[in-house]
Parts: sequence; structure tokens; C-alpha cells
Amino acid sequence: MKALAFVFVLVLTGVLATEPAFARGPRGHARIGVGIYFGVPLIGFPYYYPPYHYAPYYYPAYYPPPVVIRQQAPVYVEQDPQPAPAAQPQSSGYWYYCADSRAYYPYVKECPGGWQRVAPQPG
Repeated sequence: MKALAFVFVLVLTGVLATEPAFARGPRGHARIGVGIYFGVPLIGFPYYYPPYHYAPYYYPAYYPPPVVIRQQAPVYVEQDPQPAPAAQPQSSGYWYYCADSRAYYPYVKECPGGWQRVAPQPG
């Protein structure tokens, strides 16, 4: 008797545990059943699926148009090319004297008659 009650409780527990899996009706699986039905079927019953509720639609958030600041293009002024600096005499421990202007380099930048190399004289 106790074994029969235990088996009954075990089967009842298994049936109750699997009932939620079949609560919404078949899901693409074939079911074949044979039975005798009495009574008049009512329209809309049995209602196998609960009514489907759509999720509420939320409009997208408002984004204001981006702020665009238009800057004027930079204006470039073309300048006359600067003449290349005159070649300086190499400093090799000598002084350079210009006889036309009677002065030494670097006090005179250009010498039309040419530079004369002179040994340095402390003065």
C-alpha cells in the first residue's frame, strides 16, 4: 500500500511538473489523439494561446541639429622671395680685409674688389 501511494505521488509530481511545458499547446510537434467528445463546441474555445501583447513603442529621442560654425578660409599673402644671404667667408682663423672700403669683415658685408686674407692682429 505504501509503495503504491509512493508511485502515485511520484507520477502525479511528474505530471504536474511537465504541465507548464504543454500549457501553450503544440509547438510544431505532431500530436495525434483519438477520443470521443460530447457537447457543443463554443466558438473560441479551447483558447490555447494567451493574447499576444505588443511591447509599447517609444519614439526615438529628439536630437537637435548639430551646430555648424563656418569659418572663413585663411588668407595667404604671397611675399616676394627674399634674396639668399651672401656667402660668408669661412672662418679659418684669418681676418678678411676689403681694400675698397678700408674695413674688415664682418663690418663690411660685401667687397667689390675681393677680400684679402690677413693674419689676425690683436689690437
